[in-house]
Amino acid sequence: QVQLVESGGGLVQAGGSLRLSCAASGTMLTINTLEWYRQAPGKQREWVAIIDSGGNTNYADSVKGRFTISRDNAKNTVYLQMNSLKPEDTAVYYCRMIIRTTYTNSYWGQGTQVTVSS
Repeated sequence: QVQLVESGGGLVQAGGSLRLSCAASGTMLTINTLEWYRQAPGKQREWVAIIDSGGNTNYADSVKGRFTISRDNAKNTVYLQMNSLKPEDTAVYYCRMIIRTTYTNSYWGQGTQVTVSS
């Protein structure tokens, strides 16, 4: 059974930085794409960033130039470095991984709260 565990959220002032981590555990053959999403109170979950198996990345316009997604394949971990944080970045952040075990499935982390104060 594959599990994703997130860490690194917290409270930070506007302009500050945080780094989120999401580690996968369990029996896996390969991890394909890794993504971060976020959901603010009263809003739908939105996509934030993606990194594929080749290390190619893409970002939502709202975070481009401020957030950086990266992966450590040896640790089965994806990171989200968040700089120049704004109050509108406040949300629960979720990681998502496409993982091949016997089958290829999508797995989600439990979410970590990020709160940016003005």
